[in-house]
Amino acid sequence: MSTPARSDGWRVAAASAVGVYCASQHFFTFSVFLKPMAETFSWSRETAGSAYGVMALCAALAAPVLGSALDRVGGHRIIPRALLVAGLGVMSLAALTDDLWHFFIVFSVIGIATIGTSPVAYARVVFTWFERQRGRALAVMLAGAGLSGMTFPPAAQWLIQRAGWRQAWFVLGLVTVTLGVPIVFKFVRERSAPSAHDRAHVWPVLVRALHSRMFWTLIVVTFASTLAVNGIGVHMTALLTDRGVLPARAAMVLSALAAGNLTGRLVTGWLIDRLPAARVGAGLLAVTAAAILVLSTAHTFERGIVAAAVMGFGAGGEFDIAPYLLGRYFGLRSIATLYGLMWLAIGSAAAVGPVLLGRAYDRTGSYDSLIVTLAGVTFAAALLMLTLPGSIGETATPESESRAG
Repeated sequence: MSTPARSDGWRVAAASAVGVYCASQHFFTFSVFLKPMAETFSWSRETAGSAYGVMALCAALAAPVLGSALDRVGGHRIIPRALLVAGLGVMSLAALTDDLWHFFIVFSVIGIATIGTSPVAYARVVFTWFERQRGRALAVMLAGAGLSGMTFPPAAQWLIQRAGWRQAWFVLGLVTVTLGVPIVFKFVRERSAPSAHDRAHVWPVLVRALHSRMFWTLIVVTFASTLAVNGIGVHMTALLTDRGVLPARAAMVLSALAAGNLTGRLVTGWLIDRLPAARVGAGLLAVTAAAILVLSTAHTFERGIVAAAVMGFGAGGEFDIAPYLLGRYFGLRSIATLYGLMWLAIGSAAAVGPVLLGRAYDRTGSYDSLIVTLAGVTFAAALLMLTLPGSIGETATPESESRAG
């Protein structure tokens, strides 16, 4: 039988999932908008794809600052406001001009706002409510991103075909403002606000983490896996339509990627409450590398959808692993700050990956050779993950035991 506190915790996790669902939509749908926007303004794919890179890089640069703020003042003061700004920014894309400065400024603002309503923010909030079922609670929150990727790309493609890409951006932003913001404002809160004692210990824990091999190993692993998955994801629709797959079917492949992502997160959340999280992470990265290799030779809708689903499964599960291990290795007092630093690596990789893929296509007319290289990079990350402490007992810390019930 659930206690009132645990019931409240699951309510917070579900509301956080809604926030992640809305905040993830522009990342998942960018691939659908890439070709229409590039054709409208006569931009190269590298130029059009670089806006995603700008958005990801700005999010990365803002993540450590916002993470520190979250650890000091709590998520309820930051998350709803950040989600509102992100939604309004997406709506404003309906008035986008062909000036590149306009393009990049809008995506810069969206990127900075999004990090305030990203898993960096919600992970801290959710972790304060859970200890024994933390993996599953994290999976519920992160499942919002998977659902976002399943529903928004085909919806965006449908809107683009019927109303144009400008109106499609406006509608997506409107969903965030009218659905996500009210729910997050009402339900997302921490079990207890950060105390003066907690705030005083943020920096000592941070310094300890920065001198830890475990932290830097997680940084390298997340950078490598994000470089591959985000780079390919942004160019997925363009890659498949270049090979003769119809645009509507290519959007379905993005949904399959997200469905795999969702499944991977839910399954991994269950696994890491029972098995060594680092070992689970290594297996997921190996699966992702194999799927990327298959995708490099995918010239049909069927092969593409299978490869994308498996790649999404591995990548989605991996996003459960990183914050979970941060909480277990270093506790909760600095979890948002540390996760923010990790997002500096994630965002940097997300910025570089699409540009590398776009440059490879513009120079050679093909993505294939770089995709094979990225598969190798991902497999190397899997081997590196095996060097982390693996047992559940090894990863527990006094700090993590003291903050959640």
